[in-house]
Amino acid sequence: MTDTGERTTSQPLAKESPDEAGTGGATRRGGGDPATRGRTSIADGVVEKIAGLAARDVVGVHAMGGGLARTFGAVRDRVPGSSKAVTRGVKAEVGEVQTALDLEIVVDYGVSIADVARDVRENVVAAVERMTSLEVVEVNIAVSDVKLPDDEDDEQPSRLQ
Repeated sequence: MTDTGERTTSQPLAKESPDEAGTGGATRRGGGDPATRGRTSIADGVVEKIAGLAARDVVGVHAMGGGLARTFGAVRDRVPGSSKAVTRGVKAEVGEVQTALDLEIVVDYGVSIADVARDVRENVVAAVERMTSLEVVEVNIAVSDVKLPDDEDDEQPSRLQ
């Protein structure tokens, strides 16, 4: 006898209740594979966080978001007790089985923007699909700035107290 991957047992799947005794068959409770019992919904913000962290991991990405968003973010980051805005520069649209992402990044001077964009797409798609099981249909990347070596870094804490 070959193993087909299906398991059978001589134990009954469900016991008949007194009301079901005359129906001639047992009724299964819970019905089917436990993985199919219910729905899982994933908020846009969850996908945005995953994508933001994955994009920041790519060498050549200096920051996320446009100039105004980075300025407000830098101020917000200096407030005691606040956390760094992981979703800055990331917008996600999440459907039932698919998601689309828009990213706004700042690249370091001297890197190939095409290579950084490709690496960001690959890293973001891999992270989002692995963690959410959603199909990433597109990752649009807008490069809003280039960080020059002698530019003052927005992310550094202020010297003023």
